Amino acid sequence: MAFPGTLNINYYKGDTYEFKIYPKNTSGGVFDLSGFGSAKFTIAESRGAAGLSTQIEAHASISNDLTYILCAIKPENSTTMEAGTQLVYDVQISKTTSPYPYVYTLLTGTISVTDQVTGA
Repeated sequence: MAFPGTLNINYYKGDTYEFKIYPKNTSGGVFDLSGFGSAKFTIAESRGAAGLSTQIEAHASISNDLTYILCAIKPENSTTMEAGTQLVYDVQISKTTSPYPYVYTLLTGTISVTDQVTGA
């Protein structure tokens, strides 16, 4: 697998921003998401321990057909995201059906927050 991928996002504060992740296996086929029970999309000011106190949980869910993960930043997620800042994020999936849990980070990157563009 070639996880994680990187996507840097330009986000207008207060908007809904959606994207889908289609993970692939080593041969380029659809990655088998069966058995993965949860997806997590976490936004923070920084990576590591320093970012733990500032995490925002955005929407992430595995599709019914198990081919992609839907991620979204909803307006309510942006209430603590200040315009002009740059944040980091990770999208992970988890599987607990083995002797130890699997956690894969699928996508990581930065989010540049900008105020809404409004007419005068």
